[in-house]
Amino acid sequence: MKDFVSKRAKSLKPSGIRKFFDLAAGRKDVISLGVGEPDFITPWYIRDAGITALKSGYTQYTSNKGLLELRAEIAEYLKDRFSVSFDKENVVITMGASEAIDLSLRAVVDDGDEILIPDPSYVSYGPIVSLTGGVPVAVPTSGEDGFKLTPENLEKVITPKTKALIFPYPNNPTGGIMEKQYVKDIIPVILKHDLLVISDEIYAELTYGGTHCSIASFSELDGRVVLIGGFSKAFAMTGWRVGFACAPDEIYKAMLKIHQYGAICAPIFSQYAALSALKLGKANGFSSVNEMRLEYDRRRRFMLGAFRRMGLDCFEPKGSFYVFPCVKSTGLTGEEFATRLLSEKSVAVVPGAAFGDFGKDYIRCSYAYSMDALKTAVGKIAEFVKELK
Repeated sequence: MKDFVSKRAKSLKPSGIRKFFDLAAGRKDVISLGVGEPDFITPWYIRDAGITALKSGYTQYTSNKGLLELRAEIAEYLKDRFSVSFDKENVVITMGASEAIDLSLRAVVDDGDEILIPDPSYVSYGPIVSLTGGVPVAVPTSGEDGFKLTPENLEKVITPKTKALIFPYPNNPTGGIMEKQYVKDIIPVILKHDLLVISDEIYAELTYGGTHCSIASFSELDGRVVLIGGFSKAFAMTGWRVGFACAPDEIYKAMLKIHQYGAICAPIFSQYAALSALKLGKANGFSSVNEMRLEYDRRRRFMLGAFRRMGLDCFEPKGSFYVFPCVKSTGLTGEEFATRLLSEKSVAVVPGAAFGDFGKDYIRCSYAYSMDALKTAVGKIAEFVKELK
């Protein structure tokens, strides 16, 4: 049967994250810091809206674009929270942000197009680019620069075949962000080379010490940014599968056609739940989002301090819910460190190489877990590091 599998599918490497999930699966003794999922339950007012929608018999398809009221609410939310202006007719509701990433790339990539991806970054960007016939091109980032994208590193990898830049900030796995001035610095490069920007802002609400700066808020880039967002992280709605994409007219039309043939629409009751997340969330000052952010910040500071006390170099993450310590000083690569940590201390983390070659000396640890779990895991990691010396 292998002859029926496409060459592109055959060439895909298995997810580096999934490898460690599989190794830990079925072991009750394992403490996992690998999953990028909020440990909070979806707030009750959101769950109640979904339940009410089901009780009311809302079990049909919606428009391919999604509920008009939800699209309008998303446009207003983006404007109020992040100074981003998209018309509701340029918003499509997707099956999570993951589908939005896939749609945006399939809508713009032709065979041989080069797509720039900051490295390290979320595991799915490169494989999706490859599946569309494009060529993923890594743009190196480093802890010394706060894992920011720099104009110099961008210029080094741009060629006549470069078509778009994936802009994943706040970043998974590093927790890096791009403050306003740093975004401004790369805009001339984007304009000089006539690039499209695909901005994945799923962690926009989870920044610490300041408000997220959206690249879509800069007027110089009007008409060349696709903004991707969703409800999974900030509203603890991973299983509801509701995301969205906002795009310029022609790209939007292409994305919508692909969406029509694939997912058709996100679940209607999930869309009503997402509508409640925004409408009632706005009414209560997004209190549940703020509470989660404060708790994540507490855990962030705990994890950062713990790794530094172990003697590991650890960049201070300013967004998302991950820390990305460097383990080079132990003499191990991230892969070796994670493999031995799981085997010897029953703690699962993700090797940084899963997110790109420039992450090979790092491990990713999620702090979307209870403080008790984090303290136990950190204690075992500290023991492991001490035993390596």
